[in-house]
Amino acid sequence: MTDMTLECAQKALNAAIEKARELGCKMDIAVVDAGCNLTAFARMDGAWIGSIDIAMKKARTARYFNMTTGDIGALSQPGGSLFGIEHSNGGLITFPGGVPITRADGTIIGAIGVSGSSVENDHATAAAGAQAAG
Repeated sequence: MTDMTLECAQKALNAAIEKARELGCKMDIAVVDAGCNLTAFARMDGAWIGSIDIAMKKARTARYFNMTTGDIGALSQPGGSLFGIEHSNGGLITFPGGVPITRADGTIIGAIGVSGSSVENDHATAAAGAQAAG
């Protein structure tokens, strides 16, 4: 497998939904393939409408740069090497909640983006989804 399959994307969604429920959160969850195409999406009942776009952008941001959005955020602070990057690529999200999805051999096959709670909960939920899918 060199790219995200629907089965893999659904594993990510299911694990992320389970983690969100464990945390008591209502999340929007997006999974993209290696080409940043939306492969699967879930909006939990009652999740914020505004978080739909954020979740998709977090997933794409994580895949565009093959790192977590939290790591990109740390590099994009004033004086950082990526300062201002959030204005590129049609708008990026540079706070936690986006995580690349990697196969066991290290190949990145896509990413997951989660939005709907604190950035800590968003990241934990995305990480659970990425782990289940990878």
